[in-house]
Amino acid sequence: MAEAQAAFKEIPEIFETELVESLTARTESLSTFRELGPPDLCHVVKNTGRSGQRDLGSYHFVSGVDASSSASLAAYINSLTYALEDSSAWFSKSPAWKVRNGTFCCFNAFSRVDIRVDVKIPGGVSAYVIDLRGERHEATPEIWQETYVSAILRAILYSDDPTYLLEAYRKLDPITTPEGEIRFLQAAEALFMKGWQVGSDPEIQVATIVSNHLTAAILKYFGDSGRYQQAANLFEKLAAREPEVASLLAKSYIGMNEEVKAVQIMANAMRQTPQSYTLLHVQCDFLRSKSKYEYALKLARQAVNCAPSEFVTWEKLTELYMDLKQYESALLTLNSCPMFTFNGRDAHRSLTAAKVSLPFSRSIGDILPDRQKTEDDEADPALQRLPAPGLRGTWSRAYSLLTRLVSQIGWDELLKTRSSVFVMEEEYRMQKAQNEIQQVSTESDREREENISRAVPPKIHINGEAETENDIADTIEKPAQAAAGEEKEEESELPAVAPEPFSFSNKRLCERWLDNLFMDLRVWTIFRAEVAHFKTQHVAYRKTGFEWEILGDLGLRLHHKEEAKEAYQRCLDSPRYSVKPWLKLMEMYAEEGDIQRSIQTAIRVAAYQYADYTEMTFPTQIARAFFKLGQIHGHAKISFTLLSMGLPEPILKIMDSYMQYGQVFKIEGYDF
Repeated sequence: MAEAQAAFKEIPEIFETELVESLTARTESLSTFRELGPPDLCHVVKNTGRSGQRDLGSYHFVSGVDASSSASLAAYINSLTYALEDSSAWFSKSPAWKVRNGTFCCFNAFSRVDIRVDVKIPGGVSAYVIDLRGERHEATPEIWQETYVSAILRAILYSDDPTYLLEAYRKLDPITTPEGEIRFLQAAEALFMKGWQVGSDPEIQVATIVSNHLTAAILKYFGDSGRYQQAANLFEKLAAREPEVASLLAKSYIGMNEEVKAVQIMANAMRQTPQSYTLLHVQCDFLRSKSKYEYALKLARQAVNCAPSEFVTWEKLTELYMDLKQYESALLTLNSCPMFTFNGRDAHRSLTAAKVSLPFSRSIGDILPDRQKTEDDEADPALQRLPAPGLRGTWSRAYSLLTRLVSQIGWDELLKTRSSVFVMEEEYRMQKAQNEIQQVSTESDREREENISRAVPPKIHINGEAETENDIADTIEKPAQAAAGEEKEEESELPAVAPEPFSFSNKRLCERWLDNLFMDLRVWTIFRAEVAHFKTQHVAYRKTGFEWEILGDLGLRLHHKEEAKEAYQRCLDSPRYSVKPWLKLMEMYAEEGDIQRSIQTAIRVAAYQYADYTEMTFPTQIARAFFKLGQIHGHAKISFTLLSMGLPEPILKIMDSYMQYGQVFKIEGYDF
């Protein structure tokens, strides 16, 4: 009861069972944070001021708060004092709850420390640093600058990650003004050479100064809004100090359609850093966009030689082989991709909550279905058990390559190609049986000859190669080491009774890639056959909302876009609480330039996001879709279309915020 009265009006929070246990758990978990760290933690203590009334501790996660100084973090905690339910009317018997103190925790991903600001209300503000051992230190200006950039990187990269789900996680806009953007660029420039310290995407094994979370966030922030000029200005200054940054600069100029300048930059950079795989990849992508696949293939091979332990270099080479329809080489290259363990984003240790408060804004939530579980949340176990949706990191990317391959050549041709380059189980068994027969024959010969002479046993000739028994055994136990492109030696003359030589030594062992694909294709084939059957019978084909969503995801994975769109549309007919079908349809409609349907789906996506406390405008999927439409139709047409829909005021205000962002930051299409 006390927790209900002490809860914030519109801010999510988790009430603690023991006071400050969330801060203690965070301190203990600091050493487990590997990269950017988890979102910021805001902890507050509330009481009524009455004697005998115990203090209540609660916390929530937040990203997008300005972490450049103790004053800006203290201002956020002070703003929470106005978010409490006001129950202090003259006729109310319950005492008024107030925020008495608060602590804001923000992880510094560069120095691997946690900066904390304690706020007493009323009272003072104190800031300090907690290291991985839990010891206190003083906060320096350098630490504050690193913390400020770390907080913005988390806000940008965690903004629309569908796999990173936290309870009571509030997302705010990290950059709201052009002045704030300039300040971020200045801080990013100062810390750019330290960028590798914050880690990189899971597909990158070794973070470098051009492949890390800092560069990924910069390219995402400016790339999603099509404003590459600002990124190019930053990289221009950095390239003068570090030639390898030229790959990022060239990518920015290509994004600006300044291709001649980009080519000049790449040509000059290749003379200085010929071993940069990122630079080779930018050239590859440029040549692919011009359909010069043969030239791009040479560069992709060179990139593999430069960074053979990186997944992305093998991935690019596989894509080029597919472009050139060299499917056997594509399969072999895919099979050679180095795979890395997926660790996921850094997160807090979950604690047992006394109560979780998730207030719901009715003005926005009225257009959403209830969160209650219904029969539309049920699904066939065969659909729920599909392994492919659970793939992450390099495994997910490799699977995408495989689905692209099967969409180009079909399942039967893929199996035929696989059998021509990889060792099949039947071949392995036959080779093993043949070897056992040879071993028995060799042993009987040895027994006979030992009675005559102590000479060395004769060697057995197979495929023209003289091998000992151990060599033969090695060939069978380690077929993966056989070279795929080995030249066949001339076969020596064998007796008529000798078994026919195998192509076994020219094949490799195959990873179990196709298992997941087979299960996906099997379910998809059954689904399409059922749909066709019901259509011929003129009978309605029924599935639950969750099943249609799974089938939509399956269709997208297997590159059946139209069928996937149809499945998502059918999913909307059910009263199921899920943002995914609306989100996927919004992206598809925006890609097609369908302004009316894009806006209709975006309204629902915005309502879902605000219901989950995503109060940010950019970078989000809605902003990305609107800015894509703006390049085609102009922002004015989108604004007029929104006005003509007669939306409720709170929802119109949310949708209009995306247009205002475009106006403030002068995103393409804002002036027409």
